[in-house]
Amino acid sequence: MKTTLIASACAGVLAAATVAAASADALSLPSWLQGGKPAAAAPAGQQAQQPPLAPLAPGSVPNYRAIVQAYGPAVVGVTVSGLHDASNRDDEPSLDEDPFFRFFRGVPGLRMPPRGAIPFRGQGSGFIVSADGLVLTNAHVVRDARQVTVKLADRREFSAKVLGSDPATDIAVLKLDAKNLPTVHLGDPKAVQVGDWVLAIGAPYGFEQTATQGIVSAKGRSLPGDSYVPFIQTDAAVNPGNSGGPLFDAAGNVVGINAQIYSQSGGFQGLAFAIPVDVALHVKDQIVAKGRVDHARLGVALQDLSAPLAESFGLQSPDGALVSSVSPGGSAERAQIRPGDVITAIDGETVRSAGDLSGRMGLAKPGEQVTLSVWRDKSRRDVKVTLGRMQPDKAQAAAGDGDASLGIAVRPLQRDEMRAAGLDHGLLVEQVSGSAELAGIEPGDVVVGLNGKPVRSVEQIRDVLKARPRHVALLVVRNGQQIFVPIELSQG
Repeated sequence: MKTTLIASACAGVLAAATVAAASADALSLPSWLQGGKPAAAAPAGQQAQQPPLAPLAPGSVPNYRAIVQAYGPAVVGVTVSGLHDASNRDDEPSLDEDPFFRFFRGVPGLRMPPRGAIPFRGQGSGFIVSADGLVLTNAHVVRDARQVTVKLADRREFSAKVLGSDPATDIAVLKLDAKNLPTVHLGDPKAVQVGDWVLAIGAPYGFEQTATQGIVSAKGRSLPGDSYVPFIQTDAAVNPGNSGGPLFDAAGNVVGINAQIYSQSGGFQGLAFAIPVDVALHVKDQIVAKGRVDHARLGVALQDLSAPLAESFGLQSPDGALVSSVSPGGSAERAQIRPGDVITAIDGETVRSAGDLSGRMGLAKPGEQVTLSVWRDKSRRDVKVTLGRMQPDKAQAAAGDGDASLGIAVRPLQRDEMRAAGLDHGLLVEQVSGSAELAGIEPGDVVVGLNGKPVRSVEQIRDVLKARPRHVALLVVRNGQQIFVPIELSQG
């Protein structure tokens, strides 16, 4: 049976027509929550944390009861609702094929869902990091959400505003209109080592305030499709609905955000992955300050070294990040980094795996200059690199800086979307206006070519528009069919 990396499933998304097997509201709170006294809250507006618990003595067992009593009130359930755009998915039947809707079509009072849009409800977790209502959760928990509700352990509910989300790191920041809320205490994920005890609290399958324990299984894990996150791997039980919940160390400090699992069944099978909290706080600070996240970009594809590869490059041990490809025009190419180089350190900090370098990039700023130690031709050299800026996954390919106006908002297809559509590249059209709308481009179309060349990024469209052409030809996939659409461009 195929092993699958599950990220969005951890949000516990449910189709609108399904009925939850159990309601968390029907459960009574544990006695330790009913009787616990909330800690003194910080004055309104302060980004205060709860005080830390006493350090764990070497060789002793964690006091999980104390951790839950102290910080459980700051762990929240996140309920979302909205519409999923399924106009380009091949794996779901249309309403015309649904016997229920065929039978009841035309019945007065029955409202048909809009074509291509499927109502959904989802369940995730989160935790409060400031007394004035900042909440951290996963970006995939609130993706496509039109309404977000946060439920506290004391059963208070708040409508939450999504201040911003960052798909690259899978972090989202919510804001509650509230004061004097309980908070967690934030820790240092670098201090956590393999074998250390950890505790997860969340709402798996909607069962609120569920605590599970385990150990750190590995650090610095680099997962497919995640270029900025050196994941913490644990064996603490994490299931759909746990996404966005905190991962505590043995002293009660939050060191990670539970985000993904590897599973053959869709449920927990011993492999859970958490985003280090320092990465999350870096993202949170940018979202709060300016509403968006700017990521540094080195412009390389990396892979881990194996012993045979290390030997072939003349290295004594398989430590380092092997450069498998270099992006044209990127920072690495300008610094003359080559495929086959092995990056062994960044600013003097040892790089033992591709995940180490990815994590460092996740905390770097565009324009920052770093020094890479590079192993090439069986010798080591230092290379100074000025980091570039990572373009967002979703961008407006429209008028700007004197470019011609195409009038579409697009984003790269996700892995599951490419698999469902049978494509290996493409940009999903999310909004249409102007020239593209007049030419017949529709939301849900997938742009796979432009002027006879494959399209894999928004930058390719921008590069063509910079020449201010009068016409372009888009190759789009619609309902499984490829069609060319000529577009006459307006000039900005």
